[in-house]
Amino acid sequence: MIDRTPALIARCRDTSDVKTVIGFARETGRALTIRGGGHNVAGSAVADGAVMIDLSLMRAVAVDPAARLAQAGGGCLLRDLDRATTRHGLACPAGVFSLTGLGGLALGGGYGWRCRKLGLTCDHIMAAEVVLADGAVVEVSESEHPGLLWALRGGGGNFGVVTRFTLRLHRAGPMLIRSATYPAEHAIGAMRAYRAFAPDLSDDLHLLAGLRPAAPAGPVPPSQRDQPVLGVSIICSAADPASIGQGRALLQAMPAGPAAARTVSYLDLQSMGDSGSPAGRRYYTKSGYLAELGDEAIERLIARASRNPSPTGSIDVECLRGAVRRSGTSESAFPHRDAPFMLTVSGSWDDPGLDHDGMAWARAASDSVRAWQHPGAYSNYISQPESALESSAMFGSAIYSRLA
Repeated sequence: MIDRTPALIARCRDTSDVKTVIGFARETGRALTIRGGGHNVAGSAVADGAVMIDLSLMRAVAVDPAARLAQAGGGCLLRDLDRATTRHGLACPAGVFSLTGLGGLALGGGYGWRCRKLGLTCDHIMAAEVVLADGAVVEVSESEHPGLLWALRGGGGNFGVVTRFTLRLHRAGPMLIRSATYPAEHAIGAMRAYRAFAPDLSDDLHLLAGLRPAAPAGPVPPSQRDQPVLGVSIICSAADPASIGQGRALLQAMPAGPAAARTVSYLDLQSMGDSGSPAGRRYYTKSGYLAELGDEAIERLIARASRNPSPTGSIDVECLRGAVRRSGTSESAFPHRDAPFMLTVSGSWDDPGLDHDGMAWARAASDSVRAWQHPGAYSNYISQPESALESSAMFGSAIYSRLA
């Protein structure tokens, strides 16, 4: 979907290289973009005629298990961080695809499987090495440049090139995943139960409900293969009996359907979604927050899911709050922590001929529930070519004014 030609791709090996490239872009008057993992659907790492700083060679991770801290290069992928930290039984909460770049994810916020329990990735940035637009290299922490640290924690990637993150870590043990799949006729009942459990959900539980096309050999009758199915995933620590019990109760409150449970390592949890979003496919995403999940909103989403023009893609509703709401309200620039649900419409296809219909479907699905929208949006999920949401609306006026 993103086909652009930079004037130069600079594959930086260290902070000195980054500083040199910034100086070159400044002296030649060229725009500058930064590539971390290259995972973001907006393609903002690539611009015609610009200079791209490619950080993909800067992926070293050093772990201090006693202090529960990790230092990670600015080009790290999430799997680089996870592989280094889980050797010590530790992890930093991060996103749901292991091939995501740490830098883009963390600077924009960082929702993931453990955000309700531990908060966002940006909440765990303790310090950073940053190259500024004038070429100065600064060490940022609570005591040095605290205003810049505040902005790096969820304010987006516009304040410098982060060449090293220092991240706070938590204990990471085995995780329990419960999942169930429901045909369209049972989706409303399942989503009602999902909604009923959300307000009192244990912080240790993460809920994701996704409407997607039925798999050719999936657990639905052939007569319903042209209708969407609802997949519900419930994820929690395998060592938390209360959360395990609540997750079991939620599935019991839903219509009867094929269910499964499995225990996985934290490392396997973090790579669980990789196969569903392979490189090279065409992607388009519309995302926003929902203030409530009423019956009419549920019915509209199910109806829109049935019109998906491609055999892949999904409409996901994710429960938020928990530690997201309690963490970092004054220590970070990340906005709208009180949103109860996130809606993400992910179009995904291989045929370029589906571009128009796929993007139109994603926009229409998102627009269909605009009446129940919560203010703001998640900057990491904003697609191009268009975004009607201005930065001031995305962040809220108070945070945006401070960022400016």
